[in-house]
Amino acid sequence: MRVTEKGQVTIPKDVRDHLGIAPGSDVDFVVVDAGVMLVKKSDAKDAFRSFDEWAESIEGTFQTDGMTADQYVDWLRGPRDDLDPR
Repeated sequence: MRVTEKGQVTIPKDVRDHLGIAPGSDVDFVVVDAGVMLVKKSDAKDAFRSFDEWAESIEGTFQTDGMTADQYVDWLRGPRDDLDPR
């Protein structure tokens, strides 16, 4: 995709179809760590609010009993026969 001299880009048809973007639709670009997300303006606040509500609802419910991330993943996976014993 190439940016025009006016700073415009063409949104690919499959993306427009997936998001339900039609001529005259309002879209927004949301900056995230990995780059930029394109969202329909009417959906942007709802999508982030829904995620934020979900994240708040599970806050403090995930207990690892002091395990590190690696220890927790090992605990989840269980013993691996294909690896050397530790």
